[in-house]
Amino acid sequence: YGSFVDALRLYVRGGTGGMGYPRLGGEGGRGGDVWFVAQERTTLKSIRDRYPQKRFVAATGAHSSIKALKGEKGKDCEVYVPLGISILCDDGKKIGELNAAGERFLAARGGLGGCLATNFLPCKGQRRIVRLDLKLIADVGLVGFPNAGKSSLLSKISHAKPEIADYAFTTVQPELGKIVYADYKQISVADLPGLIEGAHANKGRGHKFLKHVERTKQLLLVVDISGFQLSIKTRFRTPFETILLLTKELELYREELVAKPALLAINKMDLPCAKDNLNELMKQLEKPQDFLHSLQEEMIPARTLEFKDIIPVSTYTGEGIEELKARIRKSIDEEAEQENEEYQKKKLQLLRASE
Repeated sequence: YGSFVDALRLYVRGGTGGMGYPRLGGEGGRGGDVWFVAQERTTLKSIRDRYPQKRFVAATGAHSSIKALKGEKGKDCEVYVPLGISILCDDGKKIGELNAAGERFLAARGGLGGCLATNFLPCKGQRRIVRLDLKLIADVGLVGFPNAGKSSLLSKISHAKPEIADYAFTTVQPELGKIVYADYKQISVADLPGLIEGAHANKGRGHKFLKHVERTKQLLLVVDISGFQLSIKTRFRTPFETILLLTKELELYREELVAKPALLAINKMDLPCAKDNLNELMKQLEKPQDFLHSLQEEMIPARTLEFKDIIPVSTYTGEGIEELKARIRKSIDEEAEQENEEYQKKKLQLLRASE
């Protein structure tokens, strides 16, 4: 899985409170808190490298004294984490998430200082083990089987430089790229490592890859027009079967993924017989129900993906690349406009309700 880290287990402990001063009724300072703070250009790998012990403990509160009856609060401990982090307890229960720069989460609260209620004895801070789970945030997620040409496509439409080769599983970690348009509009694209049949059951580290699809706004399925075969031991899949299998894997992992807006890029149109294969595929996609009878039942998803656009491309010759970039932009803009309309409607309803 390369040097990419998308999960990290940490020990956090709030600071102990300061001692009270029973004779004069003095109160010790509260212990410091441990905070997770979302920050851009931060990675879980940098946290792991910088803090190999993975322990974060806030400072102790100041003791009460004759000079200062009210002790000062202990210094907080701030841990800078990347955007797109889910925070889970050690038992797997989700307790928070950080998606925008500057957002904060209280990971461990400091203990009370010694006071009348505690018989002037300090309390220990909260302590627990938490897990940080990273899910990449991107506008578009590239989804496809190994060797479909996702990395090549990302390098053509963005400034990213992923590793590219003619064998399966070239990409072993998610890659992020940005499409930059003439008017300086930017759209982020995540190239997710190739799925395989059974990815929903965590085959081939399926969950590590599929979880990154959750935070993408839209899907871009990339399919090889000549079909797909992982190895000589596995069955050959036609482009139509490939699309159904990808849909099935997404559906079995998390049903709501299939409801995301989706585009389809049909790659390798420079190959011989690509035109004939494309004509056949378009017929199958127009009326998929007519072609399901010959397939195994476990391959057929409950609902098929409805593609907003189908774009034939060739990363080798550059055919269709500019059109694909334009269609991605159009699709993202339409979704943003729709979200804005829904937001305005909700605001109007709230305003009417308050009147």
